[in-house]
Amino acid sequence: MTEVDVQVERSIERPPTVVAAYASDPTNAPEWYANIRSVVWRTPPPVAVGSRVDFVAQFLGRRLAYTYEVVELVPNQRMVMRTADGPFPMETTYTWLAEDRGTRMTLRNRGAPSGLGKVAAPVLRAAMRRATTKDLARLKALLEGGVSGRPDLP
Repeated sequence: MTEVDVQVERSIERPPTVVAAYASDPTNAPEWYANIRSVVWRTPPPVAVGSRVDFVAQFLGRRLAYTYEVVELVPNQRMVMRTADGPFPMETTYTWLAEDRGTRMTLRNRGAPSGLGKVAAPVLRAAMRRATTKDLARLKALLEGGVSGRPDLP
């Protein structure tokens, strides 16, 4: 089985409670994930174990529609989501660890592409690493006040 496993970390100068609250709310995903175009809740918010959310993304020139289900949630520490359907099985894990100057957030995506995706796994892995690195940089900028238009962030 060809697995794609990409993990990226970033220090964010905000407390874990702030980073986790913002990042774990799927409604915010289009603001900090460059490839996510829309989010629709299938279950009522807020996020909890069992929550299901539909995402539409644009990645490597393709439109991807998939549903994530939250399978683990430890407030301010860890959230794990898995695709309930979509182009290939994927698991996304967020972790938040307190640091002296804020939070170390880790974002890990892993999955097992099928068909032609197996052949393209190295390209997919590299593209996911680039995108995830940019996404965490955007999240950092948003939460540290570097991006205008978010006066509601604590």
